[in-house]
Amino acid sequence: MTFDLRLVAYSPFGGRLGVLPHPLSVEAAMPLNDVPSLRLAYTTTAVGASVLAEPCEVAIEWSTDGNVWTEDPDCRFLRIKRRGDDDDPTGLVRFDAPGFVWMLKKVVLYPGPVPLVDGKRPFLSATAGAILQTFIAEAKSRGMVPGLNWDFTPELDSAGAAWNKVLTIYYQPGMDALTALLNLAEQGVCDFRVTGRTVQVFNADTVLNRDLASGPAPVDLRYGRDIAEAPDDATLEDVASSVLVVGDNGLVKTFNNPAAVQPWGPWETYVGHGGVSDEGTATLLAQSALERAESERVQRTRGITLGGARWLPLKDYRPGDRVRAPGDGGVLESLRVRQVTIARSNTRVVGGALVLHDRFLEREIRLARRTAGIVGGSTADGGSGARPVPAQDAPEPRTPAAPGGLIVNPIAYIDEHGLPQGQVTVTWGAVTQDVGGVALTIGGYELFMRLNETGAPWFLVTSTEVGDTTATYSPLVIGTSYAFKVRAVNLGKLGPFSAPVAVTIPDDTTAPPVPTTPQVSTRLGVVRATWNGLGVGSVPMPADFLHVRVWMQDPLAPGWSQIGTLDAAGTLIVPGLPYGADRQFRFTSIDRSGNESAASSSVTIAAVQLVQGDAANESITTGALAANAVTADKIDTGAVEAEHIKAGAVVADKLAAVLTLSTRIVAGNASGARVELNSSGVAAFNGSGQQTVSISSANGSVSIVGSLASGVTGARVVVNPAGASAPEIRFIPGSGTNQSRIYSDGSRFTGEATLIMESGTNQGGTAMCRLIHAAGFWQAAILNPSNGEQRGGAVSAVESQASIGWTHPTQQDQLMVFDQTGTWHSGTWQYAPDSGLIMLSVSVSKGDTYYQVSFGYTFPTVPKVVFTVEQYTALQLYSRTNNALFFLDTGGGGTVARTFHIWAWR
Repeated sequence: MTFDLRLVAYSPFGGRLGVLPHPLSVEAAMPLNDVPSLRLAYTTTAVGASVLAEPCEVAIEWSTDGNVWTEDPDCRFLRIKRRGDDDDPTGLVRFDAPGFVWMLKKVVLYPGPVPLVDGKRPFLSATAGAILQTFIAEAKSRGMVPGLNWDFTPELDSAGAAWNKVLTIYYQPGMDALTALLNLAEQGVCDFRVTGRTVQVFNADTVLNRDLASGPAPVDLRYGRDIAEAPDDATLEDVASSVLVVGDNGLVKTFNNPAAVQPWGPWETYVGHGGVSDEGTATLLAQSALERAESERVQRTRGITLGGARWLPLKDYRPGDRVRAPGDGGVLESLRVRQVTIARSNTRVVGGALVLHDRFLEREIRLARRTAGIVGGSTADGGSGARPVPAQDAPEPRTPAAPGGLIVNPIAYIDEHGLPQGQVTVTWGAVTQDVGGVALTIGGYELFMRLNETGAPWFLVTSTEVGDTTATYSPLVIGTSYAFKVRAVNLGKLGPFSAPVAVTIPDDTTAPPVPTTPQVSTRLGVVRATWNGLGVGSVPMPADFLHVRVWMQDPLAPGWSQIGTLDAAGTLIVPGLPYGADRQFRFTSIDRSGNESAASSSVTIAAVQLVQGDAANESITTGALAANAVTADKIDTGAVEAEHIKAGAVVADKLAAVLTLSTRIVAGNASGARVELNSSGVAAFNGSGQQTVSISSANGSVSIVGSLASGVTGARVVVNPAGASAPEIRFIPGSGTNQSRIYSDGSRFTGEATLIMESGTNQGGTAMCRLIHAAGFWQAAILNPSNGEQRGGAVSAVESQASIGWTHPTQQDQLMVFDQTGTWHSGTWQYAPDSGLIMLSVSVSKGDTYYQVSFGYTFPTVPKVVFTVEQYTALQLYSRTNNALFFLDTGGGGTVARTFHIWAWR
């Protein structure tokens, strides 16, 4: 079977012109989700040169028999660039031709019928098909690219599958369709290719992600047959073991990865993202950054030979497929084809090369896409460029319109306990109008959520500024369904909510790395299966790693069975095996979510009998030993190790009544992460050797660095939870989303520790309660949970006074205040029937004929009055107004001052 290729020319958007039979050289590169390229050399004296002298399309076709020729996807190119020298007697001309998808660079987005948002055209809750069809269809309606076709729709991809992702995204008019397509592919929204002149777009990692590396007949590219050379380009430039994450609202967190390679000690990196203010999202971003930076980056290029090869490019595999090929150390592993390059020299020898990504680089791509999905960058600022009516000219704040294009993207991440948690990134369209369609600049947005259950209460998740149409929130419970909705706010005027969107938080589905191959040995009649604690390629196990399962089978009676587990690097002792009989061993790794890796490579070993003759199997038993025959002075130090002791061999009746420990017992790394029992008590240490737990044997005191939780899921109490700005006790209900807490704050009053208790929010998410205990201050108040402002009932006390009433940051307070001099009221009395009250004592002098007593306040109507005047009875109330009283002195008491005690009410 001989693999060959040829060039066929077509007129632009037209018919076949014929074969180009005499190229001097051909080199074509077909990358996944990028623009293919063709380089060819041709002489002006050769047949077909006149065709290349004009713009045309050039297709690459391949054949294995010279009769049937096939043009594969991404093998059509545009002859738009050439270079030559008229003085060259050979007439050599070189051509550079991009793949047909480059034609989308000449498809430009116009403003369209919908008003622009900050100068950009919105696509709200749109699929990749809807976005790209808008670009192409509108261009074709203007007479552009008449021969360009597509076979997807806004609802279905090119394979007829429903689109599995939607976006709310904004594009600047003038942007070309190729840039938009590449952007969508980079974000993991779609994969694309061109078949002939038809643009095909698929859901990401579906049609263009065939698994040819497994099954009964995998595509296995081997040295000497399919692979001629295997150069690797590697760099440590991006390695880091520590990342600083800086977000909004004072969020500053440092995360470490001690498993990262550190040839020169720890290196740092930085992740800064506005709009991120919750711990879960910061953890997710940090983990993504650290995973991408934990080891050397390697790009694998594999030269392919096509003469005598079993597997041929384009025929048997193409860009996007997974094949088995030499990876690290030449071991065959599953690698993804990222680019196929085929070439034919001037001697007509056909060869080529592959760019392959192993699963670590593929995971880096997914992590980068996940990060891009969280921090966005594809949404526009609020405002439409129109001039809104000034607020002072409007009789009252106008009601903003409901946001559109609400999208909720849920993902799982691993928290500091190694457990899966949920996180959502929520995006919506900017609001630029009021409900009447008049231009409006709003003040911001409020995002609400609830359990997706009938009657479940909504509560406020977060508030964002006017230009921020993306929010993140975590942690959420894996497998639980939540609903989200958003509204705009204009000068306190709340707009209608968007239509709610419900999502279910996915579980973690990423399996841990495949463990390294077991290291087996046999001694003293037992087999030892040892694991070095790493995955294939010296990759450390992730934070949610649970254990490695140890499997064994008899190769003569196949059937793997689990015989034990290893929680970390170590050895499993396998006793009782028949001597001289082969047994195969392999490992799999499993995480806390139950995801299990593929099996490691297996190894075979047979147990070897201790000796022949007197020390035959089971010949040495306890009955064959004299009493006290085996004593401490007859056992060398370190001679008896864990692997020498059969499981269950050491039981209570074989130990003295008291087992004395002279040094320590360590589980883990003797100088790193470990739990230790020593003469001082029980202690635990982290990977840096820092003591994190101490239980004293002397006095029973317990010290813990980090959080202490009554559980890891459901209703629980957490002391000093991760991410808290001050030591606190957090009470978490079953849902984990509406928490109460107690903490101490040393910043409120200098030199004092203030105890604060905070409730969760109410069902509507509009109120919470905070109770403050300080040395000279006590307060219980209802607050706005979104910003901490008081806006409700409050009771407070200080050394000099106390108050009770209602407070609000923008409305008039209503307070009764008590101090040592008396009682007073701050606010406005209601003046409904029989309401309103004034109490005063005041001294006034008589005028010519009467005393005038002013209230200092104007009642809406004339009040009712009760008064006394220092036992002086010759006074008559003869006139009342809504702000003063007039008394006539009927006793003729002169102009002496009188003290009036008055109650007035309505």
